[in-house]
Amino acid sequence: MTETLSPRPQTDPIATPAETLLAWYDRNRRRLPWRAEPGRRADPYHVFLSEIMLQQTTVKAVGPYFSAFLTRWPTVADLAAAPLDQVLSAWAGLGYYARARNLHACAKAVVARHGGRFPADEAALRDLPGIGPYTSAAIAAIAFDIPASPVDGNIERVVSRLHAIATPLPKAKTEIRQRAAALTPRLRAGDFAQAMMDLGATICTPRSPVCGLCPLDAGCTARALGTPSLYPVKTPKTAKPARTGIAFLAVRADGAVLLRTRPDTGLLAGMTEVPSTPWSRAEEVPASPAAHAPLPATWRALPGQVLHVFTHFALDLAVWRAELPAQTAAPTGHFWVRPADFGTQALPSVMRKVLVHGGIQAAITTSRAR
Repeated sequence: MTETLSPRPQTDPIATPAETLLAWYDRNRRRLPWRAEPGRRADPYHVFLSEIMLQQTTVKAVGPYFSAFLTRWPTVADLAAAPLDQVLSAWAGLGYYARARNLHACAKAVVARHGGRFPADEAALRDLPGIGPYTSAAIAAIAFDIPASPVDGNIERVVSRLHAIATPLPKAKTEIRQRAAALTPRLRAGDFAQAMMDLGATICTPRSPVCGLCPLDAGCTARALGTPSLYPVKTPKTAKPARTGIAFLAVRADGAVLLRTRPDTGLLAGMTEVPSTPWSRAEEVPASPAAHAPLPATWRALPGQVLHVFTHFALDLAVWRAELPAQTAAPTGHFWVRPADFGTQALPSVMRKVLVHGGIQAAITTSRAR
């Protein structure tokens, strides 16, 4: 359904930017699963859970995961008591898996240090595992109405345009945080933070901002210059380094697939994977990749590649498949899983791609059916 925004209200010449924006927000606020209804205090656990999930992920993608987590673990104490592998499995497909580990560690710390109640203090929140300056400020403002100033990508863009900040990111972040703090009112700080987020998400968008509907356009320097889309100024991106490898897709006659668990530290820590060679730079590819196969078999290279982009590198995986008898035992450190049970495994997106590329179509449907 297309969202309809109310026309921009007439600007009160003596209203502050915060008052003007809050008046707009009261008419146009988005309804989100984790957002409290007007006049009600937000649940700190809901704010915490949503903010961790929303890091580098879209609102649309987070919605079903947020609802599923609340159904399974209604309170922070429930989440803290859950086994980590269950949390990782429920997180599978949301990406950036260190967030899931931090989410679980933080829940345990809230229970151990604060009796299961999030502290109403920005510094105490920042002292919890996995909570940095942004998340602590967001929880403080939205859940406790403390005049804190979270700066996410939306707020960063709004502030950059209001002041036409010419310094490229990330160097501009300090100035942006200072200017955002100067805008934050002492009353309704949580609503103001969410208003800034909504403004950036619905009007002050990265491309083609709808300046004619913006409640702050009269004081926007970038609008006055006619160049809002130039802000925030970004340092040119460098090409991501490339890595390559071979994934070994072993499939038994009963349909079970051979999997293993990644180490507890490093990339995709503790997640479930299809066995593979090391992910190496092109010049470091093993001379005999078959030596890395998990068990002796007739391996057949499948046509095409699996491409996946991580934060710091791009991965190009070939997939080799082997068919094995139903009674084949799993080698040490590996285990067999039938596609119907993939939903119990913490399969990251790259591994679901491998499974689908190898003809295991249930890799997506079962993992998303939780």
